Amino acid sequence: MSAIVLNENFEKASELSLPESFSGINPHNLYLYVKAYQAGLRADTASTKTRSQVRGGGKKPWAQKGRGGARAGSRRSPIWVGGAVAHGANTGRNYDLKVNKKQKKLALNCALDALANEGKLFIVDSIEVASGKTKDAKALFDKLDVRDALFVKSIIDEKTFLAFRNLQQTYLIEENELNAFLASAYRAVVIEKAVWENLSKES
Repeated sequence: MSAIVLNENFEKASELSLPESFSGINPHNLYLYVKAYQAGLRADTASTKTRSQVRGGGKKPWAQKGRGGARAGSRRSPIWVGGAVAHGANTGRNYDLKVNKKQKKLALNCALDALANEGKLFIVDSIEVASGKTKDAKALFDKLDVRDALFVKSIIDEKTFLAFRNLQQTYLIEENELNAFLASAYRAVVIEKAVWENLSKES
């Protein structure tokens, strides 16, 4: 498969074949990475109260014998309405899932290869909006003719950051922030040539 090479006006200039290492990757690698990434985003704020933490329940509701019903020792038993929760969720749980370095790379390559198959992987010499104006950034984005796009730049300068920050359909990141989750979350990815060369070397 090939990536689309754009000129400075974000118009198609040529195509660039992806290295062989990008093809034939089992998509399960991408699934495992996305699963681990989303697990790492969990807030770990779930909390329930045990019998010792629920207010009340100090008095025995009724006598142990004589009323013909089941015995009860506390109104805060887990089987009572308003009672505690048995084996409930509590903070301190570790949701992290291990993904090794090689699998992270396979997942990213798989995501980029899928975009190339759809003609949504773009390579451009430079992603820069010298004016810092959002309308100029939007003009570049509109030429891609996609619903949303991820822009990957070596180092983000202030003007380009200001131009892209208010565009809801785009997300501008630096090279070290690129991962398989972001690459698969957007309908298109635009990568600077220098960044792509680094990705190709590592593959």
